[in-house]
Amino acid sequence: MKMYNRARAVAYARRWALSRNPEYFDFSMLGGDCTNFASQCIYQGAEVMNYTQIFGWYYINANNRTPSWTGVNELYSFLTTNTGAGPVGREVRLSEIEAGDIIQLRFAGERRFSHTPVVVDAGDKTPSTVLIAAHSRDSLNRPLSTYMYTELRPVHIIGVNG
Repeated sequence: MKMYNRARAVAYARRWALSRNPEYFDFSMLGGDCTNFASQCIYQGAEVMNYTQIFGWYYINANNRTPSWTGVNELYSFLTTNTGAGPVGREVRLSEIEAGDIIQLRFAGERRFSHTPVVVDAGDKTPSTVLIAAHSRDSLNRPLSTYMYTELRPVHIIGVNG
């Protein structure tokens, strides 16, 4: 397993948080762009996609991608169960999060997690000091505590399978 390049993931998140990389389709009008953006950031740090049909993690274009590239819960499932190529993650406590990781949020009235911001600064690992970048409601350096979530799911990227 190779190292995940957190600095590259964070630099990408900072560069594209408030705009869109034209190499990727913008899913804002199709349910949201947050997980697409998070996948782009993770890809910058991992540099490896998993081209397994349906259950892998890749993006070629808007119509040729896996559900895990753009789906909140599908990305979680991929990262936490991946034994093939690509990034590998595990759910952790907020106190274990690092820049370049993701935190998935569930909001009141929702049965499933529905937002995937990217950690750009872990601070002292409390909701008020963890800063995120996100799409859908574009944000950069937004404190996690400003979201009105009912549950959070921090995912730490452990490394990358070649």
